[in-house]
Amino acid sequence: MPVIKHEEFIVAPLELCFDLARNVDIHTRTTPGTKEKAIGGVVTGLLEEGDIVTWEATHFGIRQRLTAKVIHMKKPYSFVDVMVKGAFHSFHHTHQFLQEADGTIMIDTFDYKSPLGFIGSAADRLFLANYMRQFIVSRAKELKKLAENIDDK
Repeated sequence: MPVIKHEEFIVAPLELCFDLARNVDIHTRTTPGTKEKAIGGVVTGLLEEGDIVTWEATHFGIRQRLTAKVIHMKKPYSFVDVMVKGAFHSFHHTHQFLQEADGTIMIDTFDYKSPLGFIGSAADRLFLANYMRQFIVSRAKELKKLAENIDDK
């Protein structure tokens, strides 16, 4: 089961970073390459523990849907979402936020299992793990840009 871990330092308060990361509207703004949009469950605003959201996005040229549920939230330090329906066999995404003197460290840990057994494992090695890492890093950098450019920090 591949595990992708990414840390991003953001010159912004912990609470702001936490709220941006769980904001459905911001999620769509930070994933322009996949044209993500929320089409079911919570489709706008801040996600809370127990919330479910269905995303529609284009990956590898194919329009796909994925439904995730927030199973844990400790404001403003962490939240966890898991896939309940979608292309993966499973995923578990932990979002952590650590306060530093001059900003916040945002940590994404994405554990996933590809479908299709051996074929899925081969896809991980050949391209999927790298694709998912790039997706997570890109979104983190977009969140960083937004957080660091909000006037009322």
